[in-house]
Amino acid sequence: MGNDYTATTQGVKVSVRSFFLADKSNPDEGEFFWAYRIRIENQGDDAVQVLKRTWHITDAQGRTQSVHGDGVVGETPVIDPGKMFEYTSGTPLNTPSGFMGGMYHAVVVPTGEKLDLTIPTFSLDSPHQDHRVH
Repeated sequence: MGNDYTATTQGVKVSVRSFFLADKSNPDEGEFFWAYRIRIENQGDDAVQVLKRTWHITDAQGRTQSVHGDGVVGETPVIDPGKMFEYTSGTPLNTPSGFMGGMYHAVVVPTGEKLDLTIPTFSLDSPHQDHRVH
């Protein structure tokens, strides 16, 4: 994954890349859809397990929606040192741009220590947004 948004928390690197999905979007109806690819890389010394997630999704009007849930894509992956977990998901907006970011709530497997992993805030841009500078 090339020009990704990345954040590292206590040896766990989270990388994100988003993609506008024109075939799932309907700009005339105010429907815009993005996919995003997440890579969670454990660069630390202990296994970690992702248990929950919290997302903050903000549209171009500044409206923010918070989403909380168990695991990621139906899983609570254990990521061993030197390994990674990748998945793809998506989000709709009713504006042609926005941004999102959040946290994975994880534990260090051997100790049970809680660990909040930063999901870097990333841009949701479509070719339908207004590029004028105000």
